[in-house]
Amino acid sequence: MSTATLRPVHAQDKANAKAHAPGAAQAGGGSVTAQSFYATPFEKKPDAATLTHLGRALFSDAALSASGRLSCASCHDPAHAYGPPNGRATQVGGGDLHQPGLRAVPSLRYAQDTPAFNAHFTENEGDDSIDQGPVGGWTWDGRAASAHEQAAIPLLSAFEMGNRDRAAVVARLRQSPNAELMKKAFGERVMTDERLAWNGLLWALEVFQQSPSDFYPYSSRFDGYLRGKEKLSANELRGLQIFNDPARGNCAECHVSAIKRGAFPQFTDRGLVALAVPRNLQIAANRDRRFFDLGLCGPLRTDLAGQGEFCGLFKTPTLRNVATRQVFFHNGRFHTLTEAVRFYADRDAFPKRYYGAHGQTNDLPARYSANVNREAPFEAQRPGKPSLNDAEINDLVAFLHTLTDKDAHTVRP
Repeated sequence: MSTATLRPVHAQDKANAKAHAPGAAQAGGGSVTAQSFYATPFEKKPDAATLTHLGRALFSDAALSASGRLSCASCHDPAHAYGPPNGRATQVGGGDLHQPGLRAVPSLRYAQDTPAFNAHFTENEGDDSIDQGPVGGWTWDGRAASAHEQAAIPLLSAFEMGNRDRAAVVARLRQSPNAELMKKAFGERVMTDERLAWNGLLWALEVFQQSPSDFYPYSSRFDGYLRGKEKLSANELRGLQIFNDPARGNCAECHVSAIKRGAFPQFTDRGLVALAVPRNLQIAANRDRRFFDLGLCGPLRTDLAGQGEFCGLFKTPTLRNVATRQVFFHNGRFHTLTEAVRFYADRDAFPKRYYGAHGQTNDLPARYSANVNREAPFEAQRPGKPSLNDAEINDLVAFLHTLTDKDAHTVRP
């Protein structure tokens, strides 16, 4: 693909990102703060059950897309823990359903307690003087400050639902079968006022994503184990030990596995980290060697552009339901869970395996190499000596399969 072909898509993506940066002006209106969003003057104030029912219907409404064939559920499939239903590194969208995305589709499950982005987070327990770096926000780069801001992004993205602006979304919503549900929930005037319709749509999608049975059921075998109602096999228990061991897997450092303040673990600390995942040439944009997806510092997020310490950092996803996925990491570079775990085990032991003959990161410019995470298991590696052997990797993968909710479909190891 030529650079000329890529430029219009990137320009549109940057415009979309700017429009949805925290505190940015919304398309067709002024700056919408969290307070004013929730104070939207609807004729009727629907209860949570009504909003959940409406949001579920809108989540599957392909009429909201420019193509008329793409809904939220197309990429966030309920049968796959609200993640992608296939092994594509990125999904395609836009008005013709041929516009490739830039990043792998994340699961929407277990995001219910995600805080707004904070570039310098400090823990409120223990030593609160330690700067733990960037934490929070929705999407791979944390640019959305709330679930309703996140819901707006795909509606207006050139490579997702492909709408020009929110007026185009509302026009399609007026023609949707769900227009009547909107009126029942918010009152007749909602479909005649663009701001009311837009905010009502986003609010319903946000509340739906707070539905426990849909988005955080805690129904995995590991949850049963925590409740004392299920047992794990010997290799699953070994995998749990490796997961928690700071000297081996050290997975729990970022993918928190312990019950905290009485709450079951989300298997993410909501932080953002640079892992130096190898470049994925299945992503169309990556075929231009001058292009780099730098996460926090661009191209989709623009408010931190030029701040080098944030380049290459991406959100730490939950590992709940990780065994339902067919692509891993922000760029979908690996296609099995075993491959993804092995990358952690031997990235620095066998760099040429991942980065080519020179053994240097190929999807992050060298000037940002100091940002790359070097903690265990990486720090435990030596040239030719991975931090985990094959048996330990297999045990770890076996444990990760225990994190699958009962209603989700697992795939091959």
